[in-house]
Amino acid sequence: MTIERQTMGRRGERVAERWLAVHGWQIAERRFRNGHRDIDLVATRADRAGRMVAFVEVKTRASIDFGGPVSAVNWRKQRELSRSAKVWISRFQQPGDTFRFDVIGVILDAEKVRVQHIENAFLLANR
Repeated sequence: MTIERQTMGRRGERVAERWLAVHGWQIAERRFRNGHRDIDLVATRADRAGRMVAFVEVKTRASIDFGGPVSAVNWRKQRELSRSAKVWISRFQQPGDTFRFDVIGVILDAEKVRVQHIENAFLLANR
């Protein structure tokens, strides 16, 4: 991965963090690592039953010329995120926690920044 792409990815993650904060989420982890896999953001928010934990994959693009960023989270990436989430859950789960996977797509074009937040984008894989 080029430095330019890494820089754009990190910028997209900062945009996603601000988006989540504005919508009542707190960032519990940035780039939670499990071996060679990582979860971009782990966000938490109190709800009626306890604490909602969202494992958030952030995809950033400069344009949608080659497809939107959200569509880049394929079944392989979902499987990797599920495996890493299971590790996070085993270490940090609190009574009453509920979990979900979100995907945030960020478009950083020359004119404006666009954010697409898909809540409950997929379910936890059993493998």
